Amino acid sequence: MNKHADSIKKVIALELPLLGIVMQVAVYAVLWFYSYYPLVRLRLKFYFKGHLLVLLIYLVLLLFFMATYGGMNAGYMKKMDVCLSQAFSLIAVNVISYFQDSLLRNWTLPVPPMLLCTAGQIVIAVLWVNVCDRMYKKAFPPRHLLLIHGERSIDAILGKFSSRPDKYKIDACLDITLGVEELEKRILEKGLGVVLWDLPVAARNELLKFCYARGIRVYMMPKIPDVLIKGSLQLHLFDTPLYMTREYALTFAQRFWKRTIDVVCALILLILTSPIFLVTAILIHAYDHGPVFYQQVRCTQGQKQFKIIKFRSMRVDAEKDGVARLAAEHDDRITPIGHFIRKVRIDELPQLINILRGDMSFIGPRPERPEIIAQYMEDMPEFALRMKVKAGLAGYAQVYGKYNTTPYDKLKLDLTYIQNYSIWLDLKLMLLTLKILLQPESTEGVSAGQVTALRGDAHSEEDDNERQ
Repeated sequence: MNKHADSIKKVIALELPLLGIVMQVAVYAVLWFYSYYPLVRLRLKFYFKGHLLVLLIYLVLLLFFMATYGGMNAGYMKKMDVCLSQAFSLIAVNVISYFQDSLLRNWTLPVPPMLLCTAGQIVIAVLWVNVCDRMYKKAFPPRHLLLIHGERSIDAILGKFSSRPDKYKIDACLDITLGVEELEKRILEKGLGVVLWDLPVAARNELLKFCYARGIRVYMMPKIPDVLIKGSLQLHLFDTPLYMTREYALTFAQRFWKRTIDVVCALILLILTSPIFLVTAILIHAYDHGPVFYQQVRCTQGQKQFKIIKFRSMRVDAEKDGVARLAAEHDDRITPIGHFIRKVRIDELPQLINILRGDMSFIGPRPERPEIIAQYMEDMPEFALRMKVKAGLAGYAQVYGKYNTTPYDKLKLDLTYIQNYSIWLDLKLMLLTLKILLQPESTEGVSAGQVTALRGDAHSEEDDNERQ
């Protein structure tokens, strides 16, 4: 009986987000039937199927944006992230629907009803996300885990799991020096899920097969070869699976469409943001009468150097000693105007010019300075792999990581993008970039420890191989 009740509870928790979408469509239906259709009817009369089509189009659009932004991941993602995702989805769909409905009328419709509808939907979304989150946590309590680790410090990985206490709880940490056999005994005794962190490949594979055979859940942080293999091509030439990795290169069609999207979007954004350009330039110059723009040497595809253009956010003498260094938390070199434009990412807007020049793309690994690349590559030679593609204004690491994500983790994210490239992935990341603009952690500086010591996670794959 309890098992049956638990199953029902899980089904309810998983289906609740879909019920929320139905509620949002119902709110739009009220707007359509009582505010917009009476005006549309003066020109175009709808019957049952016509009304149904309008609502189905709204439903499909909402499902698409919710799936893209993660608005249906209540309980799985943080509440604030899900609320932002739903708000972005509703705003995007309502803007599209407003213009669609206006076309049906052949004239613009009143805006206030749509604004009222959007506001009501966002309120419903926030309330419903809280309900879904509570139900999900009752159905899926925190998973108790056993962390098995190698020689490197486990502070970083413990910090990541402790940031989600609603989902994970590390009950014990075991060192690989105990030996594989002893670890297998401990896994069976505890009966917990397992986290494999920074282990020699041979030991990791043994533990992975052991857990898989016994139905024990495993969480594993991939090494760079794992990322490359995941994006490889599976062939069926023989009577055994065959994976092929090759030199990364876009096809002619991919290059054409990627460049077309870059040029068109850059031109549109330059036109739309021209008032912001003007106001920002005036404020920066008025503050200290220094230059408005800041040009800095960065590296793009093939480590080719170019000058990136940004609105100046730091003092003119920020690097008077000539030493390149990352912006740190509470960096006193950043001006008051700079703090604001960095927070809302306005300082990045001039890079649209770099995109038009062909130095950068909209989506790709963020361009780094040659000095910082050299510093990273001392500990992490594989950092050069991310420069197989053109640098980007935004990228996979910016969407799924943070500004202060470790260099090694950023590299793995960038390689995930490179190995799984598609035009659709670019478009999806462009949509997701709009959401992260409102997430403050994505603009934080790196901590002092990260600036002075990259070795915590920026390590070479060769070091892993030596420990096998």
